[in-house]
Amino acid sequence: MSYSVGQVAHVAGVTVRTLHHYDEIGLLVPSERSHAGHRCYSDADLDRLQQVLFYRELGFPLDEVAVVLDDPDADPRAHLRRQHRLLTARIEKLQKMAAAVEHAMEARRMGINLTPEEKFEVFGDKDPEQYAEEAEQRWGNTEAYAESQRRTASYTKDDWKRMQDEVADWGARYDALMTAGESPDGERAMAMAEEHRQHITTWFYECTYEIHRGLGEMYVSDERFKAFYDSMRPGLAEHLRGAIAANASRHEG
Repeated sequence: MSYSVGQVAHVAGVTVRTLHHYDEIGLLVPSERSHAGHRCYSDADLDRLQQVLFYRELGFPLDEVAVVLDDPDADPRAHLRRQHRLLTARIEKLQKMAAAVEHAMEARRMGINLTPEEKFEVFGDKDPEQYAEEAEQRWGNTEAYAESQRRTASYTKDDWKRMQDEVADWGARYDALMTAGESPDGERAMAMAEEHRQHITTWFYECTYEIHRGLGEMYVSDERFKAFYDSMRPGLAEHLRGAIAANASRHEG
């Protein structure tokens, strides 16, 4: 079975000019010529072309490809093992690059313009981008989400640290409130809930009482949010939900 230069070019996805060049430099010389002098390639020639293209894809110069393929001590299995090793290394490198790009895309969606070092310094073991995709799926079409994206896009490292400090201070005071036995519908608890709502409005988006009430429910139903608030004090998520509901009711009423 023999193939014309046009057929080989079509099957291999290369140009006829490339095949002519490979012939001229002795890298891939057709096994036969037709009566008219046209190049005719055998199955063995196609196998060699496949090897050439493998090594070219891996970045080998043509002269090095010729040396590798013409090594008298190498056999086809040795070439395949070497190519597998090189391709595996290339895949690992590309996967790392893809992961880095994905992280950059998520950070851009979250509007967090911090270096990796700054993110670790500000957020510690809490990854602010961890739920970026889920947040976009749940609220991406809302005005609140768009407003949050717009605001946070300009926040600096100091802004995020100040926000974290405010949360920590609020959590310590809410802990003291619960220690004192304040009920969720008490005046101090509702005042703390209102402060919580104002914090969201200041930093992210206009948090209405209706939205705040929905957030309170999520703080209990979603284990991740519940764990965050309960890390300040066990039971705080449930207590806060009650305070948010009481505060919303008195303002909506």
